[in-house]
Amino acid sequence: MGDPKFHKALVNTLFYITGSVLLVVPLAFFLSVALFKIPRIFRGIIAFCLLIPGLALPGAMSKLFYLFFHGREGALNQYLVIPLGFDPVNWMMDPDFIMPSLVMQAVWRWTGVAVLFFLCALEGIPHWQFELAKLEGLKSWARIRLIFLPNVRNLALFVTVFLVVDGVAAFSGAYTLLGGSGGMLDAGLLLVTYVYQVAFPGGSGRFDLPGATAISLLVAPMIAGLLILLLKTKNVLLKS
Repeated sequence: MGDPKFHKALVNTLFYITGSVLLVVPLAFFLSVALFKIPRIFRGIIAFCLLIPGLALPGAMSKLFYLFFHGREGALNQYLVIPLGFDPVNWMMDPDFIMPSLVMQAVWRWTGVAVLFFLCALEGIPHWQFELAKLEGLKSWARIRLIFLPNVRNLALFVTVFLVVDGVAAFSGAYTLLGGSGGMLDAGLLLVTYVYQVAFPGGSGRFDLPGATAISLLVAPMIAGLLILLLKTKNVLLKS
């Protein structure tokens, strides 16, 4: 607990988890609502395309993601940043952009999976609710607020828990983009990356298995506490 690098990895991991949840859950929900309104044949094709990043091997997707963010020649700089008149961003070397890059990678990978979850929930909504909404003349936003959101909030909690657990265990994506270093000034150092650094010579050369074990065991009660907080918050919201 007195290791400042552990504190850095913990803060980075919490930021990574928070950013992933705040971006993936709303984006996936609104995408699923949009897909729910189109014909089934097109809905399935688009949902499958969105699902591909979640089905592919993490290492392969990270390599592809690296091509987007790698220096001046990366696709993001070449086709978006520079054409808009901005200076190219060194995503993987600038400490200010390393963590946002990791978060965007999580969004890219898991949004499609979350969309599939939400679509399953929307398909399970009783048809009479839509008939009643049509008779009442509810507009799109009213339908979202009164029909879609109440029927998917439990699933939204499930997706949040899924992203929290993945955020703590995510290793391959961060390792492919940053190696075992955590990036400049440890801006992308996650807990699982720090465990690797402490445990194996290929990380930092420490080969401190007891230290790595201690870090790993500390993660469990932290995640349990975070998940309990999520459940408590959900119960409070339901009562209100």
